[in-house]
Amino acid sequence: MSRIGKLPIAVPAGVTVTIKDNVVSVKGPKGELSQAVHSDINVEVKDGEIHVTRPTDDRMHRAQHGLYRALIHNMVVGVSEGYKKEMELVGVGYRASATGQVLELALGYSHAIYIKLPKEIKVEAKSERNKNPLIILESSDKQLLGQVCAKIRSLRKPEPYKGKGIKFVGEIIRRKSGKSASAK
Repeated sequence: MSRIGKLPIAVPAGVTVTIKDNVVSVKGPKGELSQAVHSDINVEVKDGEIHVTRPTDDRMHRAQHGLYRALIHNMVVGVSEGYKKEMELVGVGYRASATGQVLELALGYSHAIYIKLPKEIKVEAKSERNKNPLIILESSDKQLLGQVCAKIRSLRKPEPYKGKGIKFVGEIIRRKSGKSASAK
């Protein structure tokens, strides 16, 4: 059996799980999420736990077993605790400001970049003196949060020579020495 797929998912207090027509819906204090599950994969709730089972040891069934268990677990954690990502802008003159669901970024281009974020994501921009600006994103949907973070990061990826760009807080950028350090 799949090592991930066979683990039961504990349902915390305040979270309700409903399964109807191969669609798993999870509702909690942070929001509501739903995920369609392949018809071969069986999902059932008993004794405050969600169990995901597969019919055979076929390669496709094994792959989907772990996948849907992980997706359902992410939904349960998302509606109960939520997910949070912090991004840091490294570079002279790089700024970020958030007004409502619009994030404005100044990333060294000749123009400002405006990103309209989905309503499921809460955004906050912090700027302190002598510190890099921070963008804090929160959501109950892990998949959507990761996708938005990847889009923001793609606007100015961290470069290896000076380390300028948008990076996650705590991320280590592998640095290169440049042409001045090359052997003659």
